Amino acid sequence: MGSLRNHPKKKLVVFLFCTCFFLSAFSQKIYTVADAHAHNDYEHPVPFYTAFNAGFGSIEADVFPVNGVLIVAHSKKEILPQRTLESLYIKPLLQELQKNPNRKVNLLIDIKENYKESLQLLMKELEPLKKYLVSEKDSSKPVTILISGERPPPDEYKNYPGYIFFDDDLKLFHSPDQWKRVGLVSLSFERYSKWNGEGALPPKDKDTLLHVIDSVHHAGKKIRFWAAPDNGNSWRTQMNLGVDLIGTDKIQQLSEFLQEEK
Repeated sequence: MGSLRNHPKKKLVVFLFCTCFFLSAFSQKIYTVADAHAHNDYEHPVPFYTAFNAGFGSIEADVFPVNGVLIVAHSKKEILPQRTLESLYIKPLLQELQKNPNRKVNLLIDIKENYKESLQLLMKELEPLKKYLVSEKDSSKPVTILISGERPPPDEYKNYPGYIFFDDDLKLFHSPDQWKRVGLVSLSFERYSKWNGEGALPPKDKDTLLHVIDSVHHAGKKIRFWAAPDNGNSWRTQMNLGVDLIGTDKIQQLSEFLQEEK
């Protein structure tokens, strides 16, 4: 191969390539525990505090409406009257915000049944937190409430206060106003790939996932995947793909992984 000394066009190509590589390397997002999501957080020995104290930016709780209160449980057979959303999440979060009102966190409420009753109860139970809640009119507040699971159709979003946002699965049409109430897009990883987290993600699956992720970003929303492989290789792959929230059942392991990656 000849020298570049007398080939200005070749030198320009090399310069542009190096510039693009440099910008790409330094524009990639640096992930921290603030980008971690505690999936089924209530199943840990110490709900809320394990994830919150680790610095997680998103915490998930499944709820059922039972006798006028919201109970945290994965299924009906696991319902215990003392495990209320108020005692496990709302009161502890309020106490922490009184000490540090700038700590940002998503509280994702996965409604297991009867969204109308559940949302009425939730609005009542959130009263002590209202001054801390992100709303349509004020995005500077620290806490974002996201409704997942059994949720109202988009044409009912307007029936709920502006501090209630909705988790979306890209299955229903939204008008522009309805889309403003979507706070996050959460999709089943298995809907797009059967990869088990070992070795490299198949190229075809990678292209499919990148298309979905880019589409969601283009629409102005953040994305997470549930049911994704829950190991270091998967976490790193999701980060390379640009997934915004990395979900896990392994709070300590993901926290340590992100610290090492940083």
